[in-house]
Amino acid sequence: MTVIEFKEQVFKKALESGCTAAEIYFSEGESFSVDVRQGVVDEYSVSKELGLNLRVEYDGKNGYAYTEALEDADTLVAKAIDNAKSVESSDISPMQGKCEYEMIEKHSHPIDALSEKEKIDLAISIEQKTLKRDPRVDRVESANCTTTTGRTCIYNTLGLDAESDDDISYTYVLPIMRDGEQVKNSMAFRSGGKAMEIDSLVDEAVAECALQFGAKTVPAGKYNIIIRNTTFVDLLTAFSPIFSADNAQKGLSLLANKEGEVIGSSLLTIVDDPLHPEAPRAFDAEGVPSVTKTVVENGVFKTLLYNLRTAKKAGCESTSNASRAGTSAPIDITPSVMYVKPGDKSYDELIAQLGNGLVITDMSGLHSGLNTVSGEFSLLSRGLLIEGGKVVRAVDQITVGGNFLELLKSIEAIGSDLRFGLPFGAVVGSPSILINDVIISGS
Repeated sequence: MTVIEFKEQVFKKALESGCTAAEIYFSEGESFSVDVRQGVVDEYSVSKELGLNLRVEYDGKNGYAYTEALEDADTLVAKAIDNAKSVESSDISPMQGKCEYEMIEKHSHPIDALSEKEKIDLAISIEQKTLKRDPRVDRVESANCTTTTGRTCIYNTLGLDAESDDDISYTYVLPIMRDGEQVKNSMAFRSGGKAMEIDSLVDEAVAECALQFGAKTVPAGKYNIIIRNTTFVDLLTAFSPIFSADNAQKGLSLLANKEGEVIGSSLLTIVDDPLHPEAPRAFDAEGVPSVTKTVVENGVFKTLLYNLRTAKKAGCESTSNASRAGTSAPIDITPSVMYVKPGDKSYDELIAQLGNGLVITDMSGLHSGLNTVSGEFSLLSRGLLIEGGKVVRAVDQITVGGNFLELLKSIEAIGSDLRFGLPFGAVVGSPSILINDVIISGS
């Protein structure tokens, strides 16, 4: 049975059973992933998934039911109604009605056309090239190639008819290098249309690893620093829950009731753009048409990110940021494509402007070393010592600490080297950023 045929059966049964509205969220897809180590396939997976989530409005309450088989509409509706009856709260999440969507231009990725054998061969080639790039490469922890294709459909009895096809593809490599007694590791990736650019992938991974040799700590104190683009992506991703209206309404965000306030440097603008070419989508997980919005403009906080329920509670419009971790998961709020608007300085120009200080190239403990309610963070980091605008040596065993909003207010310059992270859920991007007077704990 097709999802359209099943939808008609479900909606008919739901309305006959006393539901005032019903909605289906359907997703199907398949994925391929291969990890290569020492010239052979270490991990290999091919999977197909299908799931359907039914939501009904019954007696002023929402009820949900989930299935992986497009059959037995009666039982699915009965389960959703039973769940609605057991709900004590009458805080109904609204449903999106009939609407129009922007046409999204989908770009084909060269990696999508490869056979499974060719994808395996690609991963093997990544490992081989990495091993040959530098004699200090001891081994490759993983050389990976992953592709995922999927289809999402959202229908409801209010006339909503939303359908999209999506694909994700990426490659990455994790080299381990040895120089005497020192052993270092790193990671680099390419995604989308760049997933087959394996020479630049390998070059970046090996160069990044080699930079770490000879690392020593630095004395504790306040330093001017550059947080490199990939590292600021990680930090912004970790703090992205502060932009959720749901968290703000629950008192779990330091941005609650701060619209219109200065929360960062006048150089800082953060945009959330679900139509951005990096990962465009026509609608969110509730079928709300995608809306581009400026979250922070020249340091001033403009808006939280809303889904339909939180927007109704706040008396405003949804910002099209409803999300689901999976078909069976509840509706949440996440950024779509959120990024720091780049400036006009190159990475080298930022280092020259820094003069003396540190470049932070990696932060660890992002899930345990920060608090999205208070904004406080303390993160074990590594990077580079800069003197006279030149790289002197690697730095490790340091801790970067402070408050996230104070960090944003201390931004002195923003680079032009915008880069996005891996496309897992929210896509986050940032250029490298120069920040003054950051507390560093070292020796």
